[in-house]
Amino acid sequence: MGDVTTVATPNGRRRPELAAFLRGRRARVTPADVGMPPGIRRRTPGLRREEVAQLSGVGVTWYTWLEQGRPINASPQVLDAVARTLRLDQPEREHLYHLADVPCEPDREAPVLDVGPEIQGIIDALDPHPAVVYNGRYDILATNPAYRDLFDIPEIRATGVRNVLWTLFTVSETNCPVLFRDKELPVMVATLRSEYGRHVGEPAWESFITRLSRASSDFAELWQNGDVVPPGPRVKTFRHPAVGEMRMTSVSLSINGMPESRIVTYTSNDEESRARLAKLRALREKIWG
Repeated sequence: MGDVTTVATPNGRRRPELAAFLRGRRARVTPADVGMPPGIRRRTPGLRREEVAQLSGVGVTWYTWLEQGRPINASPQVLDAVARTLRLDQPEREHLYHLADVPCEPDREAPVLDVGPEIQGIIDALDPHPAVVYNGRYDILATNPAYRDLFDIPEIRATGVRNVLWTLFTVSETNCPVLFRDKELPVMVATLRSEYGRHVGEPAWESFITRLSRASSDFAELWQNGDVVPPGPRVKTFRHPAVGEMRMTSVSLSINGMPESRIVTYTSNDEESRARLAKLRALREKIWG
């Protein structure tokens, strides 16, 4: 059960918000939702406080104080139990953690591995400008044809790993589609580390970092530097064996409903780059029709 020791909060507004949030979510859960008989003469919409406490395995007094917004400590285990009782989805669960001043552990069992048709439609509409959807680990969640053209190199296809960091660090330098790796790769690793802070200890993240460190001494060295930067616009130079070099500006766009994921778009910086990107597209259409 949670500790009832009084604690200070960094934001005085969080506790009133927490109280309102819990009352609102409790009101929408009916006894039938949790397998309880409806009873008679119920004046409370949804569940009563004592019912939430019972179903969550916590004391009635403690839950009442939590819902009243009193400054009490709550463990992640107790908040998870309350979240299950109130049938909170993942964004609501994270919101509960934030309001309770408890570090939120993301749902490790439900990683985002794909995007819906709406987001795919957006990046497809950006063609002939390359566009991709990355998560915080640089896993490739979706691409449009122009982006696939940039990375359509046999050595990259052979890796079989849908992660752009893995691609850039493990393919040979002559086949790497990004030029000036000594400038670009440190920024990408520092961006990765800025996201890593939310996932320390998660098996998927730790495994990825360990495997890439073993596969690339360059990555291992950069990772040990500990630099941190957020995603931001940059000018990058790409190279493709069929058309040569292309200079493009990359811009990251956040996606509602997909925390830590972003659309990255690339626009050509000059006429020569636009012409070469168009030539690359023409080659693709000639092959595939």
